[in-house]
Amino acid sequence: MIAAACAGFLIAVLWMDLIFDSQVLPHRGADVLPEPVLASICGYYRRATTTSRPMSYLIALVMAILLGALAVRFLTGDDPWWLIATSVVLAGGPIALAMARTVRNAVRLGARADDRGEQTRLARAVCGDHQVCLACLSGFLALWLAFAG
Repeated sequence: MIAAACAGFLIAVLWMDLIFDSQVLPHRGADVLPEPVLASICGYYRRATTTSRPMSYLIALVMAILLGALAVRFLTGDDPWWLIATSVVLAGGPIALAMARTVRNAVRLGARADDRGEQTRLARAVCGDHQVCLACLSGFLALWLAFAG
């Protein structure tokens, strides 16, 4: 199924993001992250959001395909309403979060134009967003693997 494949791709992307994001976790009590941690995270987001274009647009395309696949499933009427409604929340929520905040914050991190305190806040926000997105998309994938066969 297309939606499940898209979710799997997005989970893989989130996993790669979280490899870098997770560097903030040992420094929860610090006001400002150490410079090597910020440099690593910011360098990753510079590559992932800016210098990798047009490849970075692939993620947005996969998100659009996932939502389109859900729309088609809804319009065909073959699936229970609760499956589609839950799927829209579990997949649409992370996509909306990415569009509204996460991508913007990641681009700012990659630019390194802010002071270290703001970069720390952005890095922690992106990490939290990605944790929420991973949980939601994992739930989406589990739901579709269990019920949409």
